[in-house]
Amino acid sequence: MREFLRRHRWAAVLLTVANLVLLTGVVALLIAVLTADWGFATGHDGAAASQAAQAGGESSGSALLGAAIAVAGSAIGAGVAVAYTGAAALAAMSERPELFGRAMVVVGLAEGIAIYGLIVAIILVGRA
Repeated sequence: MREFLRRHRWAAVLLTVANLVLLTGVVALLIAVLTADWGFATGHDGAAASQAAQAGGESSGSALLGAAIAVAGSAIGAGVAVAYTGAAALAAMSERPELFGRAMVVVGLAEGIAIYGLIVAIILVGRA
């Protein structure tokens, strides 16, 4: 790794700058979400807020935030699962190529985690 960084110092600098830009964007988005006025402390009762949401005037911010958390969590979980199962599948297939079908089923099951999170998000957005 050190040899790669010595040869391609510009790539390491570019990667570091890209990570810092992404970190800045995520922090700004987090601050915007945490400081937003979701309308919970306005003194409205639940029935009036529910009627306003059903009329199409506003959507429930907590449902959308829950959908975002569901998608993000499932995508991160699927990424970790695919990383481990994919590495194990490639190691098994390098020794026994006839295990390709079984290995791809295991990797596909790991990818299903992201699909489950997407389904939960669609249900939450549908109810918002």
